[in-house]
Amino acid sequence: MAGKSSTEPVLLSGGNPQIAKGYGDGPVKAYIAAMPGWKSAVGHKLDTIIEKTVPGVKKAVKWNSPFYGIAEDSWFLSYHCFTRYIKVTFFQGALLKPVPREKSKYEAIRYFHIHEDDTLDEAQFADWVRQASQLPGERM
Repeated sequence: MAGKSSTEPVLLSGGNPQIAKGYGDGPVKAYIAAMPGWKSAVGHKLDTIIEKTVPGVKKAVKWNSPFYGIAEDSWFLSYHCFTRYIKVTFFQGALLKPVPREKSKYEAIRYFHIHEDDTLDEAQFADWVRQASQLPGERM
């Protein structure tokens, strides 16, 4: 019988991988591996940039999204798959320079969307990550 094996993650709405909550590199790597199509390569690139920019960064998967922080349960960034893009969330994004373009209903949060045909400005992303990592994290 053809179909997915029981060990493959389920893709939720928009192709977002359903990954069990967990702390550390393992759950984040599992999430990235399960990201569909072009999104997996972008997820790997984001993870690599974050690791290089913030040595010793803490990682977790919560609510089917990877989270990055300086301290356990204090997060500065997460991302999530949608049908046409990856949404990167900067929890204190309104304080970043330049401010990421996409607004949230929460004043402090700003989003950065990455579409399939976009060229990621790695230097700008790394600078946002550096700045965000130096701001107070979001407890969740």
